Amino acid sequence: MKRRRSNTENLDSLPTEQPNPRSADLDTKSSLEIACLINAEDATVAATVARALPQTAKAIDWIAESLANGGRLIYVGAGTSGRLAALDAAEIPPTFNTAPTMVQAIIAGGAGAFKRALEANEDSESSAVREIKKRRVGKKDVVVGIAASGRTPFTIAAIRSARRAGAKTIAITCNPATELENAAELAIVMETGPEVVCGSTRMKAGTAQKMALNMLSTGAMVRLGYVYGNLMVNMHRSNSKLAERSIRIVQQALGINKDEARSAMQRASNSMPAAIVIAKAKVGRAEADRRLKAAKGNIRKAIAQHG
Repeated sequence: MKRRRSNTENLDSLPTEQPNPRSADLDTKSSLEIACLINAEDATVAATVARALPQTAKAIDWIAESLANGGRLIYVGAGTSGRLAALDAAEIPPTFNTAPTMVQAIIAGGAGAFKRALEANEDSESSAVREIKKRRVGKKDVVVGIAASGRTPFTIAAIRSARRAGAKTIAITCNPATELENAAELAIVMETGPEVVCGSTRMKAGTAQKMALNMLSTGAMVRLGYVYGNLMVNMHRSNSKLAERSIRIVQQALGINKDEARSAMQRASNSMPAAIVIAKAKVGRAEADRRLKAAKGNIRKAIAQHG
């Protein structure tokens, strides 16, 4: 596929690429002044992200529905955006004990781009289309394209390909009225403006993107019932620290002491969801497992079930 040229290649008009007048003399500042200036700019990000919360909430609904029906959440990005996407995807299985395929990331340049910059790959539309086809993206999936500029050819091509395949498509960008926004069905636009270091969108734009990704993945997992109250009850117990944390979580969920929590976990073969359902619904292990399966892992729904 030939690379498509458009006016989006002109960076001059993008707010994220403009010089920031508040940091014009950055190189004359002391270390404390530099830190204060960066901190002051960072303090504006949360309010910017807040203005896109209605779109973010709609995206969470789409993702939760997709995952509940056997679909996948697939992030696509290049450079900083791709690395942030890969980080979020990698942290979902240990946090919520999900299959590694449930939340995935496609990064321009492949796995090697996570460790070192391979920014030239962001121009390859054909490789983006290949990745979407290789993963057999379809109607059950949600594909999220992330690009601060909103003009990254790799990400735009992936979103267009995913949309043609019938997937729900979402754009996350830090500039308004971009080609990525137009390519997707839903756009989360967070206008972070000029960076402290001109054009370095790993800064405010990167922070905004990380915040948005946190909300999308965590929000979807909460909607699926992988959180009980605000407790991380589906966490993967992969080391001694996490095993101890699981005991504390069961303590908090059931309002019992540590010894009682250990006994509850033993009765449930170290399954936090089963331990909570057994105690709350006053049922045996087999019934707890049946309820959890019927509720697709949603603990609150499993507790509320009748035999």
